[in-house]
Amino acid sequence: MAVCVIRRKTLSKLDSRKKALHTAETQAVNHIVAWVVGIVITVLVIIAFMGYRYVHHALGAVDAKDNQSLTVTIPSGATTKMIGTRLENKGLIKSALVFNYYVKFHNVSNFQAGDYTLTKAESLPAIIRVLRGGSAASDSAGSVLVKEGVTADTVADAVDKLKTKDPQYTKANFIKLLKDENFFNQLEKQYPRLLKSAKAAKGVRYRLEGYLFPATYTVTKGESLKALITEMVGKTDSVMQNYYGSIARQGYSVQEVMTLASLVEREGVAATDRRTIAGVFFNRIATGMPLQSDISVMYALNTHKTHLTNKDTSVDSPYNLYVHTGYGPGPFNSPSETAIRAVLSPKDRDKGYLYFVANLKTGEILYATTLAQHEQNTAQFASDNGN
Repeated sequence: MAVCVIRRKTLSKLDSRKKALHTAETQAVNHIVAWVVGIVITVLVIIAFMGYRYVHHALGAVDAKDNQSLTVTIPSGATTKMIGTRLENKGLIKSALVFNYYVKFHNVSNFQAGDYTLTKAESLPAIIRVLRGGSAASDSAGSVLVKEGVTADTVADAVDKLKTKDPQYTKANFIKLLKDENFFNQLEKQYPRLLKSAKAAKGVRYRLEGYLFPATYTVTKGESLKALITEMVGKTDSVMQNYYGSIARQGYSVQEVMTLASLVEREGVAATDRRTIAGVFFNRIATGMPLQSDISVMYALNTHKTHLTNKDTSVDSPYNLYVHTGYGPGPFNSPSETAIRAVLSPKDRDKGYLYFVANLKTGEILYATTLAQHEQNTAQFASDNGN
């Protein structure tokens, strides 16, 4: 009996020690968890506080003592990001990022296109109220319309026709700026993702061909020609923000995408056809065939023709994609966003199409995998059109 009592006491002591050890371990774990949670909460509080201070600071005036008037143009169809970037570039707000989040958080809409006279002494909310109320400035010198699929030379013609007494707004000056390497380098630094591959291109006519985005641009009295071109390039960069990731994932350069998009823009009208045409071009590039786009030849000739001759398609130019394989030096015009999307999401590549021909009267497009099929399609459309 004495032995049993001793064993019970020994087991009791062991149980007590285990409980004490378990309690100590639990307390230690709780202390560690509390310590970690405390650190996390402290970090989150610090981040929230710093974020609040940053946003609060960004909502204030850039310089409460600076009442000098600055004019900013908000073009028709401008996105929130574009408006914020433009205001930040003008020095009227501290952060385009805060502007974008503020607009989304407060569900602000109905910004009015036009010319606005603002100062750095106005807060971000005050500037937003002005932009929603409509333009109060009356110093517009007119507008320049860049249509989808037009060349830089055509844009220069539109600038030349602008009804302004400012002597800088001429076609010659516009073209001169497009050829100005120093000006291009400035733009490339401002929009590196957009223009990096354009900077590396060889044999281009204009480095900014294809980067003057289709839109209507209001010109303010006193606005420089450089500012107008910068606005056009900035609009392109704003649109392309949605596609830079896809371009990188697919292994293309921006220059390649814009080049094919400029061809797709002119070769097709319907979005579905544009995607299939993009697929044809990619199939040709993959097999080492020249793209044989009439658009490239007309750009090389710097003229427009309904029908090209053998002499035309043999013209000595790096832009002649009847002779040269690959993408060519660069874009042939200013493509629309629809054409850009078509290039990044081509259709029917698995069908192996290498040819297409369009009915000039109906717009219908027929595709072929062989030259014999293509010639039959061409003959069919010629017969339909009475040729």
